[in-house]
Amino acid sequence: MRENNMFGYINTVGEYVIEPQFKLAKNFSGSFAAVLQGEKWGFINTSGEWAIESQYDKVKEFNSGYALVLKEDKWNYIDGSNTILSTPVQEKYYDFNADGVAFFRLEKKVGLLGTDGKLIIEPTYDVIKPFVDGYARVRNGKNWGMIDKKGSVFIPIEYLEIGDYNSAGVWARKGETFGVISDGEFNTILGADKIWDFNNTSSLTYARRIKKVGFVNNKGEWVIEPIYKKVRAFSNELAPVFKDNFWGYINEKGEEVTPFVFRDAEMFSKDGLAPVKEIKLWGFIDETGKIVIPAEYVITAGGSSIFSKDNLKGFYNGLARVKLGKSWGFINTKGEVLGGKWFQNAELFVNTKL
Repeated sequence: MRENNMFGYINTVGEYVIEPQFKLAKNFSGSFAAVLQGEKWGFINTSGEWAIESQYDKVKEFNSGYALVLKEDKWNYIDGSNTILSTPVQEKYYDFNADGVAFFRLEKKVGLLGTDGKLIIEPTYDVIKPFVDGYARVRNGKNWGMIDKKGSVFIPIEYLEIGDYNSAGVWARKGETFGVISDGEFNTILGADKIWDFNNTSSLTYARRIKKVGFVNNKGEWVIEPIYKKVRAFSNELAPVFKDNFWGYINEKGEEVTPFVFRDAEMFSKDGLAPVKEIKLWGFIDETGKIVIPAEYVITAGGSSIFSKDNLKGFYNGLARVKLGKSWGFINTKGEVLGGKWFQNAELFVNTKL
């Protein structure tokens, strides 16, 4: 949180657990958060005590026990005790991910580095994309496939395009044909010219055919015919769709369950509420379409759209990050402001003990 131009940290009750005292501060990642004191960066723990004194010119967040830090024009990996990890990295350094894997580049090829400082696989690929749930897209030449975090091939390198991993399925393009890879099979989707990634909120994803969007399953079947100009993903068995210049919601049978009256609409959260836009500001509806929190906020924390991957927007664990006028804060599902207080800036809560 930023107050009086200084950053601190609050808990989910809205109380300061680390008073505003830092010129700049980043979110906690595990047990540590990067903060700027003077002109140097260091790391504090969840009690606000220095875990690593400020001494670095630039820092990245901790992942899998290591963070990248820059000092005297040299990047290194350090652990929570500020010990440098010995690695064969000579060119560009990459962050470790949650699976304990970092990219390793040598000349024009990319491999994988483990948190023991040793190579998991030698530089083999032209491109390795970020891992998603333990799997990463890889490219050699014009063809794409997928590997797991041990470097083993999960999907053969034989597709012209491929989506990110999801247990429901992975979309791909072979030649001019789009389909979904599921249980090792490539299931063609009739007439599709674009498909979006599956997510963990539904067994359906959306696809486009002749400039219209509908929903498909991992067998390659059109479950909801492509009749919409824009859609967003299903969550709580409801999806926002755009028709006749307004947004509304349909169920997984394609039935309309709310009126098409909103200027914009986002996915439902597990709390059973979804952000909707009336004219210029956002409020929240329940699953019947009833406005339960008036449209008086700006909401910019992520969002899921037809053009991007599903990102957090609206409620998460009972709180939503919103802007009222020029101030930021959090509201609960009753519309009450967390701690009764607004801030110059507020970042999303992360999984720490704060």
